[in-house]
Amino acid sequence: MKNILNAPFVEEMKKTCSNMYRLGWDERNGGNISYMLDEAEVAEYLDLGNVIRTIPTGFDATPLIGKIFIVTGTGKYFKNVEDDPENNLGIIRIAKDGTTTELLWGYRDGGKFTSEFPAHLMSHMARLEVDPKNRVVIHSHPTNILAMNYVHELDEKKFTHTLWEMCTECIVIFPEGIGILPWMLCGNNDIGYATAEKMHDFRVVVWGMHGVYGAGKDLDETFGLIETVEKAAQIFMLTAHLPRINTIRDDELRTLAEAFGVDYRKDFLD
Repeated sequence: MKNILNAPFVEEMKKTCSNMYRLGWDERNGGNISYMLDEAEVAEYLDLGNVIRTIPTGFDATPLIGKIFIVTGTGKYFKNVEDDPENNLGIIRIAKDGTTTELLWGYRDGGKFTSEFPAHLMSHMARLEVDPKNRVVIHSHPTNILAMNYVHELDEKKFTHTLWEMCTECIVIFPEGIGILPWMLCGNNDIGYATAEKMHDFRVVVWGMHGVYGAGKDLDETFGLIETVEKAAQIFMLTAHLPRINTIRDDELRTLAEAFGVDYRKDFLD
């Protein structure tokens, strides 16, 4: 059996966590990632019959029974994942009862998955209904997106429209726009249900005055999606206090979206 520490999905998680910490998106133990893995690939590295222990999920994830995820641990710092993945990450499987997870590897110090894992599972379930290829959910605290929350109306159409105007690529990368929730208490199922509802329409959901949830088919796509939104928010924050001399007009945004063949939110343009 191959060494799990050399598995591509472990390497991807290490690199992604390091990049997110380096960019300042995940300070201290802020942020979390869940990545649904291919069972056959995991079986090359782990004995899938060897369950180390079981952990209550805190949510009925029956539609995901048997699915395997690699998940960041609760209270763990992204900056430590690269040097000690076995302590800061875990590979778990949703058990047959739908409400328990089976630990297959990781959380070496007796820990468990992020407290927001139920919210991740809800978002996975919602996104899989829209896109069967969805495998990743990332929660992070990108600095400029968060700063923008305090100086821009938290209206999905207006927020999206502003971001689309910031970079030519934006309407192509997130043509469905940005979903937004008001400030809510984190770490419980209420915010998870609200996020999942938004995930039927959006791949990026802003948690007001907190951060974002992003979803995609792999770590690269999901990271790049959040990265693009964050870059647009940065440009907005750098220019918001200055006179606007130039902008990308709505007719130009339409031309751009149609040239790239993306299904964009036409109602988000004026």
